[in-house]
Amino acid sequence: MKKIFIITGEYSGDKHAADLVRALQKLRPDLQIEAIGGDNLKSTGIKLFADHSKMSAMGLGLKIIFDHIMLGRQVAKYLKEEYKPDLVVLIDYGGFNLNLSKVLKKYGMKIFYYIPPQIWASRKWRLNTVKKCIDKVITIFPFEEKMYKDAGVDVEYAGHPLLNQIPPKTDKDRFFEETGLDKNKKLISIFPGSRKFEINNLLRLFLESARLIKQKHPSIQFALCQAPTIDDDLIMPDLKFYEDLNIKVLKNRNYELLSTSDALMLASGTVALEAAIYNTPMIISYKGPRLFYYIYLLVRCIKRVCLPNIILDEDIVPELVQNKAKSEIISDELCKILEDESYKREFVNKLQHVVNALTVGNSAENAARIIIQNI
Repeated sequence: MKKIFIITGEYSGDKHAADLVRALQKLRPDLQIEAIGGDNLKSTGIKLFADHSKMSAMGLGLKIIFDHIMLGRQVAKYLKEEYKPDLVVLIDYGGFNLNLSKVLKKYGMKIFYYIPPQIWASRKWRLNTVKKCIDKVITIFPFEEKMYKDAGVDVEYAGHPLLNQIPPKTDKDRFFEETGLDKNKKLISIFPGSRKFEINNLLRLFLESARLIKQKHPSIQFALCQAPTIDDDLIMPDLKFYEDLNIKVLKNRNYELLSTSDALMLASGTVALEAAIYNTPMIISYKGPRLFYYIYLLVRCIKRVCLPNIILDEDIVPELVQNKAKSEIISDELCKILEDESYKREFVNKLQHVVNALTVGNSAENAARIIIQNI
């Protein structure tokens, strides 16, 4: 009986891993699979060596670092002395997984990496660890395949898992009626981020941009997507200051807002790719302390920050980062989407090109086939 061990470190990786496990179980019901993961992996019926709750804690505190080190030692010992897998599959969570891969490779283990860390964006020196320790990389972006091949890494492209995980477009009339939005007015939705840091740096900027848009388009309506990680107390003072905008605050309705809005105001991140899948025009913005930004400039490998732009290697989505993160610029770019129909049509057309570039079938099923063929 072949044995596989899967290592994830946070919710998104756990979700992708669960899809992978189900695909593996379908192809090879006799496989023995264990993992480090969470509720999604647990729901597949496999044995969990450890819950990843400690791993997904944010910050750089000594306790967090100690927890990571101890878990790494425990899993390495278990894999070497007891479980002895035929294959270890790492999923995302680059800091922990790449360090652990060095130890596991010394023990002679075969290691695949599904959804590798985004070394094309920053810290490209980590490519050296991938070359030395990873037997095969299974990528989710087409441009990653070329990068790894050029570096001499065994790689295959499996497509992006979001295409199969993201729900279909919401019925706009039903959603607007359910949430009290006006069907006769255009909607701009605001996604200020899921971290306190992002809220502190972007929320007021986005609200001021909304006010400028409202001055040009009095009939426009706004909704704000409140992430479950953000407490009411963090956003309410700013919302109260901009209460004249009558912004509808919605929790856990991100996909509905992404698919039914006329335009989007987004903090940079995976949400931009989700918006692209729904073909919804957007701007992305990000802003932070100058020191952090200068450090980012030193470690980044590419100039673009928005995934749709990176995927097509083209400036599709306006990237309003740091010095360009100004309410006047943001409002002008969004008004262009509202006012210029030909510009909007071309924008939507380009976003569909992004989707086409990522569409090569079910990512988890493709990854499972690659694993079965190589185990």
